[in-house]
Amino acid sequence: MGTVQGGAVQVGVRRADPSRVARYGILAIPMLFVALFFIVPLALMVVGSFWERAGFWVRPAFSVRAYAEFLTGVRLFVLRRSLAVAGVATLAGLVIAYPIAYFLARHVPERTSRSMLLLFTVPFVINYVIRNFAWTYLLGRTGPVNGMLMAAGLIHRPLDWLLFSDVAVLVGLITSYMPFMVYPLWLAVAAVDRRLVEASWLLGANPRVTFLKVTLPLSMPGIFAAVIFGFVGSFGESAVPIILGGVGYQMMGNTITSTLGVLNYPLAAAMSSVVLAAMLLFLAGWYLVFDVRSFLGKLVRW
Repeated sequence: MGTVQGGAVQVGVRRADPSRVARYGILAIPMLFVALFFIVPLALMVVGSFWERAGFWVRPAFSVRAYAEFLTGVRLFVLRRSLAVAGVATLAGLVIAYPIAYFLARHVPERTSRSMLLLFTVPFVINYVIRNFAWTYLLGRTGPVNGMLMAAGLIHRPLDWLLFSDVAVLVGLITSYMPFMVYPLWLAVAAVDRRLVEASWLLGANPRVTFLKVTLPLSMPGIFAAVIFGFVGSFGESAVPIILGGVGYQMMGNTITSTLGVLNYPLAAAMSSVVLAAMLLFLAGWYLVFDVRSFLGKLVRW
């Protein structure tokens, strides 16, 4: 607003809040990093999926041949298998991770729970491939799992289907991605206002009803986030099917790798774009259905 002082008009200039400028300046750095090293490569991948193969290279075009090739034949079976295996692995991981997160959030002091959550990062200190190769020994005919089952009298000879099968792949996927699912679940359960739980008790609800009617619905954002972590990771996994599934066991991840090996870049880009679309659908659904503040709580407050 202009003000008149001594016959001169002084125009007030609205100054920018230094803290706000600094805040957005700090945010611009990771956003620029994500744009350059994440969004741009993904965009180039999607564009490349419409190009055409020309000998050992590709040429610019607008063709859906790669998608048609992907959605017909054996690769469509691989897509269905990947969806089914990833779905089962995600559900099993959720069944294991939710009780762990609930116990840490509700029945363990905060300092102790944070220390225990830190323990879930210990397996990732070991090389990812080595961890999966360890399962080939544990699940093998002469491994400890078969040995314990035979010692307990549950079986009379080693089980062949424990290794190089769907069971072994599921074990590898669950152990690889279940720890990632614990963290969003713990955040969601810890964010549930304890006063709501106490009010449910005071109104006469038993613990089971309180959990089903209060805690579980309010922790749904964390459940959905955990499903995203588990499903997207399992759906695009490449090492576990090769190591634990055996020769010929195909999922989306190692199928894309083998397609790159024969220099069919448009087809590999098309399959990768499908995986990307699945991830974006999950993220869009989470964003549209849930309020991010109900999941992150105080973390989104400045």
